[in-house]
Amino acid sequence: MLAIDRPETQYVLSGELSIAYQVFGHGTCDLLYVPGIISHLELVWEDSDSSAFLRALGQHFRVIIFDKRGQGMSDRIEGATTLEERIDDLRAVMEAVDSQSATLFGLSEGGPVCLLFAATYPKKVERLILFGSMAKFWGSDDYPHSPRLEKVLEPLISNWGKGNFVAMAGPKGGFDPSHSQVLSKWERMACSPSGVRKFMLANDLIDVRPILRNVLQDTLVIQRRHDKLVRRGNGRYLADHIPNATYLELPTTSHMPQFEDSVEVIETMVRFVKASRLGRSEYIEDKKLSTALFTDIVGSTEKLIQMGDQAWRKALDQHDAIATPLVKQFRGRIVKNTGDGLLAVFDGPVRALQCALALVQALEAIGLPIRAGLHVGEVVNRGDDVTGIAVNIAARVMEKAGSGKVLMTRTLKDLTGGSEMTFASIGEHELKGFSEHFELFSPHTGLG
Repeated sequence: MLAIDRPETQYVLSGELSIAYQVFGHGTCDLLYVPGIISHLELVWEDSDSSAFLRALGQHFRVIIFDKRGQGMSDRIEGATTLEERIDDLRAVMEAVDSQSATLFGLSEGGPVCLLFAATYPKKVERLILFGSMAKFWGSDDYPHSPRLEKVLEPLISNWGKGNFVAMAGPKGGFDPSHSQVLSKWERMACSPSGVRKFMLANDLIDVRPILRNVLQDTLVIQRRHDKLVRRGNGRYLADHIPNATYLELPTTSHMPQFEDSVEVIETMVRFVKASRLGRSEYIEDKKLSTALFTDIVGSTEKLIQMGDQAWRKALDQHDAIATPLVKQFRGRIVKNTGDGLLAVFDGPVRALQCALALVQALEAIGLPIRAGLHVGEVVNRGDDVTGIAVNIAARVMEKAGSGKVLMTRTLKDLTGGSEMTFASIGEHELKGFSEHFELFSPHTGLG
């Protein structure tokens, strides 16, 4: 086997932040390793088990690893971070190393990031491997597989940097003292206690259950039976709800793949990648997870009658002159003008929501009050047009909104974790043409 030297840490800009990454290995397939709660590109190579695991991966793949924003060698951040920003980081790193498509290997909380990325950018993801991961980070009445935030947060923060966390994530019997010292340093260097608090609070809003059915790539879910940090019910839930998932439960303990049966983990990953390349289930590449935004001008017929054709046409020109650059600013695409409104699609729910709020404010200022509805789901591209149930739902949600209001479905709300937005439920509503009821939400922000 060819030797794999310790790689150089490099940087790529994702927005205004520098994301640290490394690339190494001899394989022909790209493996993008998405970290969990803590990461540090430099210190990971100082632990013998961790470096051995990475070098072993490099014998089979071209491995791409990175520090998530706010940790390790990447830029620190103010406040929390959204899933949307984190998938932007994945895309930036892939572009930096000229990776057109890759297998995503998501550890722990990196799993939901991988799932959202795979549904949003299906052409960039060959397959998924999820290790000790979850669909929802903290437990709730309808998700009993994880502990609740309030039971874990304060003990975690008060003991951060002392090795308690990595001890819980370790193998049966624990680590020897020298090993514990290295891993305790890893905790401290990855993130401060206040930084971890921000991440844990943001993780309270991680919930990708609504989009699991949109992840169509072959997926391998690896779960260790006695994992104390992520209980086995999490892995089972993922495998039961991702359409093309295979579940593997190992009779071991550590939350981190580099300990205990790491050789078996790597062999399983290699077999899975080879098998799925030979018999990969095809999915329609024109489908992708998108956020649909519908808007219309409130009372447009009355305004037309009051203003007359010529003045109304000028008002619509003003509308378009404001809406077009705003949608572009939030990285959306206007699909069509509906006469007195628009349909736009976005690759991120937070950006779509921010755009809707900005449109409401800007158009209100010129005397054109609008209402807006949003939903995130599978959208099918048909040339320049789009179709799909998500588009129809967004239109029906808009119909429930009052003047100057933005409404969205729970599906969208659950994907805005870390955005620091708050929401008020307006209850469950029947949407025209749909038999099920939808809980709708209104955002509370500084925009009014």
